[in-house]
Amino acid sequence: MTDHSNGYLPKVFELLERVETEQYANLQAAARLMADAIQKDQLIHVYGGGGHTTLPVGEMFFRAGGLCNIDPCMETGLSVFNQAQKYLALERCENYGRAIMSYYDIQPGEVLLLYHNIGTNAATIDAALAAKERGAVIVAISSAAWQKGLPADYPLRHSSGKNLNELADVCIDDYNPLGDTVVELPGFGTPIAPISNIVDFYIAHRLEIECAKECLARGVQPPFWHSANVPGGDEANREYLKKYSPRIKML
Repeated sequence: MTDHSNGYLPKVFELLERVETEQYANLQAAARLMADAIQKDQLIHVYGGGGHTTLPVGEMFFRAGGLCNIDPCMETGLSVFNQAQKYLALERCENYGRAIMSYYDIQPGEVLLLYHNIGTNAATIDAALAAKERGAVIVAISSAAWQKGLPADYPLRHSSGKNLNELADVCIDDYNPLGDTVVELPGFGTPIAPISNIVDFYIAHRLEIECAKECLARGVQPPFWHSANVPGGDEANREYLKKYSPRIKML
């Protein structure tokens, strides 16, 4: 196959293959926790620690072919739908992530999927600390390379110096490289082509697949949305909307 992508397509394949082979046991461990939540009729909370790491939260929420019991702990101020310089400042503010966990009222034993490939900023670490204090079980989707590669005294770290992987019960490495970009063009001094969201979206859907398989192995019917844009979709979703609308703040 001819590669016109300057190495981008092979790099995407490489990282997806690494996730599939090297992280499969962690995917399964996280999926078992998600299946536990479904079996106990609990929500699965999903949070992104700022900027583009909030996009996998939206990818898992109210998505055709996705789980119905996903509770997006979405804060517009941290997302790319806020002004860029503002969200950049807010994700570095301590106690902001803690306030978000408080608002979504995560309960003991509930599962929190926490996306942040860098895994060191204030909005990420505060959320993880608050969730642990509340007794939640944390699945971190992040990059060990970032957490090991940033200096311990880096000023944009959380004041505790903690890494997300230190606080999580299950860690899934998305293998995001320092700087996120993976393509260098001849004669151009700036690396381009971020890769984190492609890999994180893949992980999101692999978690749902493994969760569904685990549920079915237990004899539990997992709740999945139908597409609302095909005939019968609205009717198929009606009972799930009735069940989850009072419990999920974003529905």
